[in-house]
Amino acid sequence: MSEPATTPADRPDGVRVIDHPLVQHKLTIMRDKGTSTASFRRLLREISLLLCYEVTRDLELVEKEIETPLTVMQAPALKGKKLVFASILRAGNGLLEGMLDLVPSARVAHIGLYRDHETLEAVEYYFKAPSDVADRLVIPMLATANSAIAAVTRIKQRGANNLRFLCLLAAPEGLKRFTAAHPDVPVYTAAIDSHLNEKGYIVPGLGDAGDRMFGTR
Repeated sequence: MSEPATTPADRPDGVRVIDHPLVQHKLTIMRDKGTSTASFRRLLREISLLLCYEVTRDLELVEKEIETPLTVMQAPALKGKKLVFASILRAGNGLLEGMLDLVPSARVAHIGLYRDHETLEAVEYYFKAPSDVADRLVIPMLATANSAIAAVTRIKQRGANNLRFLCLLAAPEGLKRFTAAHPDVPVYTAAIDSHLNEKGYIVPGLGDAGDRMFGTR
């Protein structure tokens, strides 16, 4: 039986596992092959909101003057331009919904990638991002991180230099390749699983997140 590998020894530098009990509980239900499409979609939205708390935990704040019903005060507010959430299609859209629940003013980029079943390489078919993405913190999102390197490379080509990568699941092989290709991009994930199989799927994993979210095969 394959077990998740979530000990610190299994994590390259710059990789953070978000092990909050609610995150892990929801992830367990999502892994279960008996979980319905509707439940999977709902859980993905819920878990992404929890992940968003962690990936944005250290955003920089500034003081601004506001007036409460009782007095004037200096209060903390986010510094700089709004975030960009970069959804890597298809399953990234499931994470996007929960992220926007928490940060509704964020800008959104979409990156369409599919994996060639022969070469397992990522092939781009769509890209749309805010024109000033170079001036913003960009958070690419993907359910299982298979196309992470290609997506982050593409965003960097648009000038982005402040990125954090968020994925629901990762595998040691994928993390090793990602951190070698993008050592400047920290990774946030809910779990590091055992390995990738010969088809490039994470084991034990949760299957194809896009198929499970949309009820396709």
